[in-house]
Amino acid sequence: MNTAEVVIAGGGPNGLLLACELRLAGVRPVVLERLPARGAAPRANGLVGQVVRMLDLRGLYERLAGRAGPPEATPFFQFGGIPLDLRALDPNPLHTLLVPQARIEQVLEERARELGVEIRRGHELTAHDQGAVRGADQGAAGDGAGVTLDVRAPDGPYRMRTRYLVGADGGHSLVRKQSGIGFPGTTDDTFSSLTGHAVVPPGLLRAGTGELTLPGAPPLRPYAQNRLPGGVFTFAEMPPGSGVHLVSVMEWHRPPSGAGDNTAPAVTFGELTAGVRRVLGTDLALTPPTTEGPHRLSRLTGVSSRQAETYRAGRVLLLGDAAHVHSAVGGPGLNLGLQDAVNLGWKLAAEVRGVAPRGLLDTYETERAPVSRRVLIQTRAQMALMRPGDDITAARELLTELFDDLGNRRRIAALLAGPETAYGPWFPDTRPSGVAWPAVAERLRAGRAVLLDLGGHSAVADIAAALPDRVDLVTGRPEERPSAAGSAVLIRPDGYVAWSAPAAGPPHEGLREALADWFGTATAA
Repeated sequence: MNTAEVVIAGGGPNGLLLACELRLAGVRPVVLERLPARGAAPRANGLVGQVVRMLDLRGLYERLAGRAGPPEATPFFQFGGIPLDLRALDPNPLHTLLVPQARIEQVLEERARELGVEIRRGHELTAHDQGAVRGADQGAAGDGAGVTLDVRAPDGPYRMRTRYLVGADGGHSLVRKQSGIGFPGTTDDTFSSLTGHAVVPPGLLRAGTGELTLPGAPPLRPYAQNRLPGGVFTFAEMPPGSGVHLVSVMEWHRPPSGAGDNTAPAVTFGELTAGVRRVLGTDLALTPPTTEGPHRLSRLTGVSSRQAETYRAGRVLLLGDAAHVHSAVGGPGLNLGLQDAVNLGWKLAAEVRGVAPRGLLDTYETERAPVSRRVLIQTRAQMALMRPGDDITAARELLTELFDDLGNRRRIAALLAGPETAYGPWFPDTRPSGVAWPAVAERLRAGRAVLLDLGGHSAVADIAAALPDRVDLVTGRPEERPSAAGSAVLIRPDGYVAWSAPAAGPPHEGLREALADWFGTATAA
């Protein structure tokens, strides 16, 4: 029988990054993607939050950005359309990267193939079953435990066996449904939006700022949710310098019957211009783009906020939109899903390799589910703040006042970035410098755990020597000590600090226990 250590159902950004993480950790996953080729239709327009820096940690930022150098924090953002000036924050936790999802998928697929990941395009998972098998069909699971998969492929259906199945197959996840995992939450079916590429009359765009000027109205800001009595209007030159804008309107009303599942007829350009007219209260005289596409023209009816009851059912796990769906306002989707992948990868790999301590794989849900709940809260709050009505206007005015306070702006920036509910300090935030940091960065780029010893402690080195296959020891000088770390620091493969030497007492105090908690013991191999 066709076998694999891990099968990932879904070859989007989340599934591809998980495949990369597993491969870095010594596991050979197989990615099943029902589409025969990467989709060209425009979808997400960029990355927002901690994921930008996380991808830099793995050496992928420069590929995505198309330029050298580390990520830079964004000086301005918004919360529910309320402007946020982040220039005074030090440090500023919020980073953005304007890059189409198609390019993200291309880079991640290229990286996965470089690492030797097997990607089966045109192969669709149709059913799965957990249960023990015996004899020759034990396959990759070895002990008979695992998951049996039915796959539809261009050359005909086949069956395969895997030790673990990860559902990265989107909000309508077949893996989640067949695993019997509930997906509670709400769907607001009064919401609808129209989005499309269009040419905005150049004479209405203010030089320098790109603001849209309409007679008798305040300027409308690009890359912003402009709340108006008729709804919300957004526009942004996509791609920059093309002369073509991605225009979108958001409205709250009762959609046509049956439209909640997006089965309504395809959007026409006339519908888009009519929606813009309703929201703006005037005709914008948009024209279709004549440049080479692909150009977007889409509708969304209803917006859901849901989270899986559990992220794991035996040997089946959920990732990204299969585990949580929410409004796209603020761009948190890939920030959440790609960080799921980085969190899960090293833990699942340790489980497959048989070196994981008891309960390690369960920490995927205990660490990531609370982050998802925070995203659900903040995206629902942002959507509420953009609805029409005098009561909402009053709430926005009050929040605008509160955002004048630097501390409040810092908290909201951390909420949008993602690390404000983190599961420990993120090591790069401690601002390491000197000769030790390049060595640490090199190992983290390879997805390795690192024990950084800046005190020359023989006891620390002796303890680390017991797990050479799981933790790399890096030594340096005491003067290189990061500002927020001790003389020795244990860093997880995802960059989070698992342990640091105490300020007083033996420098190795607690290290042996921390290693056992996160990376197991030498006898577990």
